[in-house]
Amino acid sequence: MSTAKHKILIVDDEPDIRELIEYNLKKEGYQVYTASNGQEGVTEAKRVMPDLIILDIMMPKMDGIEACRILRTMNEFKNTFMVFLTARSEEYSEIAGFNVGADDYIAKPIKPRALTSRINAILRRNVHSEEAEVENKVEIGDLVIDREAFLVFRKGEKIVLAKKEFELLYLLASKPGKVYTRDVILKNIWEDSVVVTNRTIDVHIRKLREKLGDNYVSTVKGVGYKFELK
Repeated sequence: MSTAKHKILIVDDEPDIRELIEYNLKKEGYQVYTASNGQEGVTEAKRVMPDLIILDIMMPKMDGIEACRILRTMNEFKNTFMVFLTARSEEYSEIAGFNVGADDYIAKPIKPRALTSRINAILRRNVHSEEAEVENKVEIGDLVIDREAFLVFRKGEKIVLAKKEFELLYLLASKPGKVYTRDVILKNIWEDSVVVTNRTIDVHIRKLREKLGDNYVSTVKGVGYKFELK
């Protein structure tokens, strides 16, 4: 994957952190832009149209949560990756961030090698999802998910899933590692035409685990679910 085509915006009020992240991402070949608060971040995002935005949570003028919420209301940023910087103790902020559309978190203090590895992995999700759209098939580990045939194979063995179970699995597996909130799952799988509760999602997740095993779908407490090979 050529990183030169990817643009990343760093929004943080601490110059040292901005410079540290910018230096390490430029070494990886990314085009990097910066802003010092949420208001500047929104303006700069509209100017450069980045592929990924790194947002600190606590910032003057406008925090990262609000900046993310505003950007997610704009069509041009609905599919842009949003990654928050967070202290390990800020679980409440993580939940708020996922609820406004965060894709991932990077914990402070920043570890440069871990940071670049995480960013590379997040941007690879987009490559995988584009390939899946073309082929209508997702192949991850020992799973093959064929959207056209509505079939799932594990180690070559066919697994029979109900329609909604299949759609839920395909949604999660199309972007491995991405956390989907219950609200997003409801909107994508059940839409607005049926009254469905969070309990319905939990039951479908339980059925998926019964049929596939516990090695594919993880629970993110208080937020939702994600697909990851354990």
